Amino acid sequence: MQDQDRDPPGTSPGTGTGRDFGIGTGTGARTRPHRVVVLALEGLLPFELGIPQRIFGRARDSADRPLYEIVTCSVRPPGPVRTEADFSILVENGPEALATADTVIVPASYRLGPVYKEGILSEELKAAFAHLRPGTRMVSICTGSYVLAAAGFLDGRPATTHWFHAAHFQSLFPRIRVDADVLFIDDGDVLTSAGVAAGIDLCLHIVRRDHGAAVANDVARRTVVPPHRDGGQAQYIQRPLPEPQLATTAAARTWALTRLHEPIQLRDMAEQEAMSVRTFTRRFREEAGISPGQWLVRQRVERARHLLESTDLSVDQVARDSGFGTAQSMRQHLQSALGVAPTVYRRTFRAGTQAGTQPGVRPDNAQDHRTQDGQAPGQVPGRQAGRGTTQEDRL
Repeated sequence: MQDQDRDPPGTSPGTGTGRDFGIGTGTGARTRPHRVVVLALEGLLPFELGIPQRIFGRARDSADRPLYEIVTCSVRPPGPVRTEADFSILVENGPEALATADTVIVPASYRLGPVYKEGILSEELKAAFAHLRPGTRMVSICTGSYVLAAAGFLDGRPATTHWFHAAHFQSLFPRIRVDADVLFIDDGDVLTSAGVAAGIDLCLHIVRRDHGAAVANDVARRTVVPPHRDGGQAQYIQRPLPEPQLATTAAARTWALTRLHEPIQLRDMAEQEAMSVRTFTRRFREEAGISPGQWLVRQRVERARHLLESTDLSVDQVARDSGFGTAQSMRQHLQSALGVAPTVYRRTFRAGTQAGTQPGVRPDNAQDHRTQDGQAPGQVPGRQAGRGTTQEDRL
């Protein structure tokens, strides 16, 4: 089922200058939609299987044209595939569809056989993966990471999976740097997520990375989910949650969000909840999974991104309005969080929008980095984890 408009194996879609995952170039000519092929395995979980269609299927450009094309295939010829529920689904594409993919997503399955037990691919999976083109972006949701690992895509890389399986996953694949505490990890052309709803977080992150915050936020609104989780970025917290009758820190967060352009001290936030700084900091970490300082930096980065994408304000003004104070401070934080300078980020996502094409071109100077919130623009980044990990614990 090789389409006529597919690029030949080993070539770059769109520009011919390197794998850009089919994302538009901002030159005025609209490229084809980015093709996402979802691999439906026996024993799949219906919820996880539906995530890619739900998220990528709602991503539209400024002319309301789809930015992604989603295709589902199996490792066998077209036919029924059993799910973990009490029904099967009819998959109309065989493994040949993988040859047309810009991105392949492997959702969770509870019937992985030798993949889960021995860490090796079945003959069917080997034959299916033989169809992949070089440079195809590979993504897993939950235990789909076992398939990527058995295929060798995760060797020497950071990765995550459902926390319940993390210890087994690490013992089966010792060459992988497993992080069981994050929602997802973006390592450039290979991305892995934790279980269940973390697949939504990862797919929204990919939309944001490909096409910017505005498109991802629109998808999130259509799906009635947050654009990204507001702080509880750990898969789970190994400590009791705050008792419902106790005061929370929600009011302080709301207060801070209306004053991002102003200097905010930790004691100011604590005063909003009538708590001591020490109690407030402890309670904040219990609720959000990160420190108040990390949370505030994240909100200011998101504010700066929004202003860079949607306004013509100068970099100095964006820095002031987002609370970084100076352009140099904002550059440092955006470089740390996103891997690019403010002007590069603006050029990346404004050029495509103004030309009426799909935004999200990979900047030539994109650098490998690990972000503090798992969000990145349309470059191929490196080693991002969907939780706060690098920002210092300060405001």
